[in-house]
Amino acid sequence: FFILGSNVLRMSSGIQIKQKTAVQKSKTSSPLPCSPESAIKPQPKPSDKLNPKTIDPFGPLSRPPSAFAAIYAKGGIPCRLVHGSVKHRLQWKCLPETVPFDPLLVTLAEGLRETEHPYTFVSKGGFKELLMVEGATEKAIPLLSRLVPVLKATLAHSDDEVFVRGLDALVQLSAVVGPSLNDHLKHLLTNLSRRLMDKKFREKVTVALQKLEQYGGKATVAIIKSKIPTYCSISS
Repeated sequence: FFILGSNVLRMSSGIQIKQKTAVQKSKTSSPLPCSPESAIKPQPKPSDKLNPKTIDPFGPLSRPPSAFAAIYAKGGIPCRLVHGSVKHRLQWKCLPETVPFDPLLVTLAEGLRETEHPYTFVSKGGFKELLMVEGATEKAIPLLSRLVPVLKATLAHSDDEVFVRGLDALVQLSAVVGPSLNDHLKHLLTNLSRRLMDKKFREKVTVALQKLEQYGGKATVAIIKSKIPTYCSISS
């Protein structure tokens, strides 16, 4: 009985020793909650599977696409850029003569403020080619009240290339609508006057003003001089 009891005692003590050893190993093998290892590799929470993180609130914010880029991506612009061996060109899905000016001409004008390719090429080329179709005058005049604020924002843009595109578009529009632009011209002259003081754009803006006078008639001179007193008329 004593021997059996001693065996039982030894066995139980042996189990206790093994249990203590296992506990010690588990303590030494698993990092502490505040250890560097646990800080580098945080354990995933069950809620992470149900609510996956799509945006890092502390990461860099991604800029959403512009309205023009979104419309272009959805096929709302009926022309595409074609890369040629010498120069690029636009390919229209249908004849430009058959495309409604409203709202496409306004949308293309808004695209002039783009700074990324191919939007810059498509908006500039599309605006120009649409104004070249037969009957463009009758189609563009009713849109002037919506086109002028868009062009005004383009001429006020800080990017030099955007400003030049807006200036070219304004001259193109003036050539098509003629004196009809005079009622809206005063809203655009402040930005032109500001750029006129920049040596880099002085000549280009002066030529543009002369084109506006040429297409707008004698009444255009008084409108220009009301905002830019130093302007010299081409008729003087």
